[in-house]
Amino acid sequence: MLGGSARSLKLAFVIDPVDGLKAWKDSTIAMMRAAENHGHDVFAIEARTLGWRTTETGHPGGAFAEAVHLHLRPDDHDWYRETGREWTPLKAFDAVIMRKDPPFDFEFLTATWLLERAEADGVRVFNRPRALREHSEKIAITEFARFAPSTVISRDLQQIHHFIDETRDVILKPLDGMGGSQIFRVHRNDPNRNVIVETLTHEGQRTIMAQRYLPEISQGDKRILLIGGKVVPFCLARIPKAGETRGNLSAGGTGVAQELSPRDREIAEAIGPVLFKRGLMLVGLDVIGSHLTEINVTSPTCMVEIRQQSGFDAAGAFITAIEHACGLS
Repeated sequence: MLGGSARSLKLAFVIDPVDGLKAWKDSTIAMMRAAENHGHDVFAIEARTLGWRTTETGHPGGAFAEAVHLHLRPDDHDWYRETGREWTPLKAFDAVIMRKDPPFDFEFLTATWLLERAEADGVRVFNRPRALREHSEKIAITEFARFAPSTVISRDLQQIHHFIDETRDVILKPLDGMGGSQIFRVHRNDPNRNVIVETLTHEGQRTIMAQRYLPEISQGDKRILLIGGKVVPFCLARIPKAGETRGNLSAGGTGVAQELSPRDREIAEAIGPVLFKRGLMLVGLDVIGSHLTEINVTSPTCMVEIRQQSGFDAAGAFITAIEHACGLS
């Protein structure tokens, strides 16, 4: 054993298809590597295999999934070996880590219901399924409105256009997007504003978010990680490429690790303990300038870039928090 606890844990990661993960940047793979480095057994569960059953004899069944036992390798192009595959009750694991990416669609919702049944059987699940359901990554900022920029959440076209007229320069985005998908910057006099609003809202049938455009985006959309309610001391500022208003790495942004500013820390220290008490072990805050714009709870990323540039091992800190939750420290 190279680090971590004196007892090996069986840790299952609920993920999207394994072959679609990119080891050179994926925080989930960083967590898996950290877990194995701490001496734990690592399993991957594709979310589509989650299920529940009982028996005709009345014996308890419970939540189950197809679990793939992995051995992690340092080669980012050939990063794992499959050493076993079996349909397994989730009760067999010491902890289950939910890392499936959005969209938060009906299948994601179903996964949280099934994982909640596993919780009822005593399985430790991180982040907690109920907390995932109750914290929309966009709407969650309403609880901490004192940190947020001017914002409106609505599907009413008149309300959205009034906000654009009043605010003059805004960002429009759907509530279920990720990675910068379908994000628009709209000026009050933009000739395309009507069609953009109509398209995003599906002619008033879908609720969206509008926020005041923050010019500080040029210095980066900062991803601040919270682990076990505590603030990671480095964030990743995702700086838009030329001609872009989105800092998302998937939209071509450049990630620059940097220490937290006093305002960053103020926001994170106010939010971290609140969300941790609700079962959110890992949270990613998005901060532009001095304003909180999103609270990411499904599958927060940027661990790899932060470690490469700052040396801080957020993935290892997360596994240590899991160990503590499992009673190993």
